[in-house]
Amino acid sequence: QVQLVESGGGWVQPGGSLRLSCAASGSSSSIYARAWYRQAPGNQRELVATITSAGYTNYANSVKGRFTISRDNAKNTVYLQMNSLKPEDTAVYYCHYSTYNPGINYWGQGAQVTVSS
Repeated sequence: QVQLVESGGGWVQPGGSLRLSCAASGSSSSIYARAWYRQAPGNQRELVATITSAGYTNYANSVKGRFTISRDNAKNTVYLQMNSLKPEDTAVYYCHYSTYNPGINYWGQGAQVTVSS
């Protein structure tokens, strides 16, 4: 069993930066990929960025060049560095761990990110 705890959300002005963290407790040996999703009010949850166990990364077109996903295996933590934030980045951000078992995956509790002036 894996539990995910997110931190780092908050309010920032357009053009600013925030870094989200997602710390995992429990065994992560079966983790295939770590990802960040987000959900804005009235919208479906969308995939923002992914990093696989091999270190390959992938990003939504809307955040390419502005967001960076990374991980610290020693700390069992995944990060999302968000730069040049825009009002349309406002959403609740969720970390997600997927395992090699398609039926088992884990979600964080969500972190609110608000970008406004």
